[in-house]
Amino acid sequence: MQRFFPALVGLVIVLAVLSSCVFIVRERDAVLVFNLGEVRTTLTEPGLNFKLPPPIENILRLDKRLQTIETNDPERIQTAEKKNLLIDSYVKWRISDPRLFYVTFGSNDRAAVERLQAQIRDALNASVNIRTVKEVVSSQRDTIMKEVLTTVAERAKPLGVEVVDVRLRRIDFAPEISESVYRRMEAERKQEANRLRATGAADSERIRAQADRQREELIAKAYAQAEGIKGDGDGQAAAIYADAYGKNPEFYGFYKSLESYRSAFSGGDTLVLSPKSDFFRFWGSSEGKQPVTE
Repeated sequence: MQRFFPALVGLVIVLAVLSSCVFIVRERDAVLVFNLGEVRTTLTEPGLNFKLPPPIENILRLDKRLQTIETNDPERIQTAEKKNLLIDSYVKWRISDPRLFYVTFGSNDRAAVERLQAQIRDALNASVNIRTVKEVVSSQRDTIMKEVLTTVAERAKPLGVEVVDVRLRRIDFAPEISESVYRRMEAERKQEANRLRATGAADSERIRAQADRQREELIAKAYAQAEGIKGDGDGQAAAIYADAYGKNPEFYGFYKSLESYRSAFSGGDTLVLSPKSDFFRFWGSSEGKQPVTE
């Protein structure tokens, strides 16, 4: 047993040395290989690789995945109107050049995050300071994000960092201006509501006047048509009366006299007339002959 012990120890040492010479590059990693403290090569493709045993060669792993920087506290930034806004943003970034990133920040990702946050703050100030509150909040929000992304990406490229996206998550008014802004917005909404009410009232009066005019026109047209129909009816009635009168004048005179009697005696008035008057010619005879008196 004692004869095999030195061989076993030697085998363990050889295996340890061999294991220190083999390393795996994962898909999420960028690996820097150092030779006596200097960067010899950079590996970004996944797979099995070999190196000399420490301390001759060592490796450093950097995370090349997409990472997010979120602000813990919203940035207080002033607009062109000298009003403060609280802007909450986030940034998507990753390591584009591992060697350059290591030269700039070493293996400290926190230093890279702090540098990017400072650059974002400067870019936001530059874009927001020249715009009004309305432009920042609504009309030019996308433009501001594009400007900040372009500025930060150009500044981060020499650091070995690629900035993929910049977004403004939330924009709030600072407490000291919130009340005045809300009052102005309320006044603007009231002014718009009054304008709409006035426009509605004017349209209502116009529609009502138009309807009244159309009603009057329809009534006048209907009255004219009724008068024309009535006139035609009267003419036809007169023609029928005339025709009937021409066929039997005695009966027509008798009929008209009966209508006269009905009209005269239905009112209860007192009439003083001579029985021999022409009014009573049918009173004693249906042929209209006056009775002979002795």
